[in-house]
Amino acid sequence: MGKLKGFIEYERIDEDYVQVKKRLKNYKEFTIKPSEEKLKKEGGRCMDCGVPFCHSGCPLGNLIPDFNDAVYNNKWEKALHILHSTNNFPEFTGRLCPAPCEAACVLGIINPPVSIEMIEKYIVERGFKEGWIKANPPLKRTGKKIAIIGSGPAGLAAAQQLNKAGHFIDVFERDSKIGGLLRYGIPDFKMEKNIIDRRLEILINEGINFKTNIEVGKNLPIEELKKYDAVVLCGGATIKRSLAIKGSELNGVKQAIDFLKLQNQVVDGIAKTSQELNAKGKNVIVIGGGDTGSDCIGTSNRQEAKSVTNFEIMPKPSSKRNDDNPWPYWPFKLKTTTSHKEGIHREWCVLTKEFVGDKKGNVTGLKTVEVEWIKKAGERHQLKEIKGSEKLWPCDLALLALGFTGHETSLTKQLNIKTDDKSQLICHNYQTSTPNIFSAGDMRRGQSLIVWAISEGREAAVQVDKFLMGYSSLETKEKGDLPLVR
Repeated sequence: MGKLKGFIEYERIDEDYVQVKKRLKNYKEFTIKPSEEKLKKEGGRCMDCGVPFCHSGCPLGNLIPDFNDAVYNNKWEKALHILHSTNNFPEFTGRLCPAPCEAACVLGIINPPVSIEMIEKYIVERGFKEGWIKANPPLKRTGKKIAIIGSGPAGLAAAQQLNKAGHFIDVFERDSKIGGLLRYGIPDFKMEKNIIDRRLEILINEGINFKTNIEVGKNLPIEELKKYDAVVLCGGATIKRSLAIKGSELNGVKQAIDFLKLQNQVVDGIAKTSQELNAKGKNVIVIGGGDTGSDCIGTSNRQEAKSVTNFEIMPKPSSKRNDDNPWPYWPFKLKTTTSHKEGIHREWCVLTKEFVGDKKGNVTGLKTVEVEWIKKAGERHQLKEIKGSEKLWPCDLALLALGFTGHETSLTKQLNIKTDDKSQLICHNYQTSTPNIFSAGDMRRGQSLIVWAISEGREAAVQVDKFLMGYSSLETKEKGDLPLVR
């Protein structure tokens, strides 16, 4: 719980940031670590609230009051042990999670909630600094072989848990490096890729076998999977949502993930900058107001864009919770990221109607119209265009940050796995229609959060272990006090 009256005595502490002008000159992380005394006080703000809704708000079921208390009492190694008991990769979530736990913090009803995500990050960073985080290979092997397809957070979590149970693990990744969207979808200024590499070294030393540049069903025959006692599909949701309007084929109309992936590869030194996918000197318009859109904004500003504009079709959210969005549920309120603060013009209730191009086939502008949302009781909100609100925006690079519609179906079709009418995998306890094939992460549940992917990988590992051995000693998440979307 921390200090008995810490929530009264101490004010919330957040990370400071490198100044905008300076941080835009590179792609490095720009957070500034608070002093240990400040981190201790932040842990001391945790209340003895009786029912820790933060625990239920966290998709992993992290034991948040317990590690907060350990931090306050300067027991950092104990805090790390508590954190690792539910979360394989707190260095990822401590940087990239939107922190639903903080939204469910009881203190947050009347005051700013505890900075749980920040505490989590510095617990694990302390662990790496002190050398507490080491490879822990299993003492015995079961002789069972498991293939994991995809090396994103779900695949990595499943791999580590199943390896811990003593099974032999092969992880197949079609890209040249391990990490999935962690490596290629997240800009380095949010998480430098050495953060993945240091954890990867531990996983390798624990006995997990990683195989890159291999796409099962293409350059690796599907029959090869028959050598394995079980298969876990963690390929993610990678089908990009498009914008089927006039001019969408023009040069300069690009998918956000392609833009981000190339820049990540450039920073990594394995690719060269492409003029076509570079914002330098261009009027950039990012369509989509989520995290991917925010990442495009931050990247465009670092590439020295002439201007950056962000379109969102939904109304501008309130700065506070609405009455129909009560605590402890996730607050649907205005989100201003560090990328937004680096320079951006934001527009809400804007619908893109057409991409305009020149004779050479290059995009030069966007035609938009303002919209309003009509609310009717018991019905879905209806979109209505506002007459006379048409506008032409200059644009040299349009980035579509519209999310993903689901997983690629080539592999699942080859495996004859049953899906529903929306091509979603039909699973029971992470098990597909083929008994020895399981699925986890975005490939199973659809586009979601990194923290959910890790949770899915852990829970799927339990079910695979039970399938192979008849029982499992792996940790599993108990039902919390909040209903969880499965």
